[in-house]
Amino acid sequence: MNCIIIDDEATARAIIAQLCESIPSLNVLEEFPNAIQAMKFLNHNDVDLIFLDIHMPDFTGIDFIKTLKNPPKIIFTTSDSRFAIEAFEYDCIVDYLIKPIILPRFEKAVQKAILAESKSAVKESPSKKIDLPTGNDLYVNIDRRLIKIDIPSIYLVEARGDYIHVKTANQNYTVHCTLKKIEEKLPDSLFLKVHRSYVINIKEIIDIEDNSVLIKKDVIPVSRSNRPELMKRLNLL
Repeated sequence: MNCIIIDDEATARAIIAQLCESIPSLNVLEEFPNAIQAMKFLNHNDVDLIFLDIHMPDFTGIDFIKTLKNPPKIIFTTSDSRFAIEAFEYDCIVDYLIKPIILPRFEKAVQKAILAESKSAVKESPSKKIDLPTGNDLYVNIDRRLIKIDIPSIYLVEARGDYIHVKTANQNYTVHCTLKKIEEKLPDSLFLKVHRSYVINIKEIIDIEDNSVLIKKDVIPVSRSNRPELMKRLNLL
């Protein structure tokens, strides 16, 4: 696995690099004292695994992850245990190591990363079924009828218990479905999940203020973890 090390402390980088040398399957491509330099490297290089510190000047490890659209597997290496619960909210995190790191624990974390990487490869195998785009129409089951909805006309999807509320330019629909399931059917080019209960059509945003967006007449909350992706998707001056 090709990997990089990001830590603002030179001693910590050296220790992790030494631990990596004990595992033949790891190939350390580069070491970085901050996340900004690592981001520039990732723009031009493929990496399978990142050893990442949390507390760094200007840009924390958590902030760094939020900027990555398709992050590789990540192992946190930190002296602070307080962020463990928050860290595992991200699918790319495979382990959370507390300094000082001992070799047996390090090897266990790397094995988790290798296993996670192999599972990802199986999911992406061309022999598996792939859902292809079916145009601009979405069919929803309402009262045993299949109702066709024009996807670009949807400006908001809201989760309400076991149901979702789909709002369009002309009509609203209540469907027995999960937010995750309908999110998978909507094109990423138009839609973004900004909160655990809301998916929005980013083309329909009228205004953004603090941690909320205005779409039509609806004020929608934006969670802190989803705000960086929203700002990245906007055409900002």
